[in-house]
Amino acid sequence: MPCEPEELRHVPLFELLDEEELAVLAAQVDIKHFAARQRIFKIGEPGNRAYIMMSGKVRVTTVDEDQQEVLIEEPPHGGFFGFASMLDGTPHQSAAMAVEETVCLELDRHDIAELLKRKPMAGLDMLTVLGRQFHASQKLIQLRANRNANVMIDEETTWGERVADAVARFGGSWNFILSFIAVLIVYTSINIFAKRHTWDPYPFILLNLFLSMLAAIQAPVIMMSQNRQDTKDRLRSELDFDVNRRAETEIQALSSKLNLIVDKIADVEDMVRAAR
Repeated sequence: MPCEPEELRHVPLFELLDEEELAVLAAQVDIKHFAARQRIFKIGEPGNRAYIMMSGKVRVTTVDEDQQEVLIEEPPHGGFFGFASMLDGTPHQSAAMAVEETVCLELDRHDIAELLKRKPMAGLDMLTVLGRQFHASQKLIQLRANRNANVMIDEETTWGERVADAVARFGGSWNFILSFIAVLIVYTSINIFAKRHTWDPYPFILLNLFLSMLAAIQAPVIMMSQNRQDTKDRLRSELDFDVNRRAETEIQALSSKLNLIVDKIADVEDMVRAAR
């Protein structure tokens, strides 16, 4: 059944429409009720219709390469889902199920086309809203892209890991090498020339013991630091991949919607010119 125009005013996509435009659209859309655990659409079904949340709760999911269900979103009040497939005229790439008793507005391409036919300026209003969402997505992507992997890891670094990093930094520097050479020269010189006061004469068995102990301790500490560096590099790669994937998805979806609405507006302009 048709809905009241005032109900559409709470939908972000239609918030700029005037009273007449809302009335035209309200006469086209239908109110649909879904029971708890009722499937609204599934992956692969024809994407003829899109839905707008009015009340209740809906889970929109997809399936990844491992055939595991992945939650895409839970649309808030006024949120819409299934729009990309409806505008593209392609099968749904996701599935939607009502978690509890849910009320949605259902609309299709004909509803949008009828609105643009009777109220061409409504298309510009919807383009304005989509443009705002596009800019919001860009800001979100920029914020996610600006996340510093080093800062994120440092916030979770334990005291032992900080010590391992410090040891690895010092052990791999010229300061350590030169200091170590100096200590060896002093140690061996004393035990060679101070004959009465030597405690580790040649072949410096005690020194060899200390060096073995140092190597045995230093090696695993350096490996700990290297493992942390590998973790840091992996996190950087995951963040880069996540940002790129989100950017591509958002830009493709918004660009597709914008192109389709522009095409519809162009069709309406052609019809107006023909009528003159």
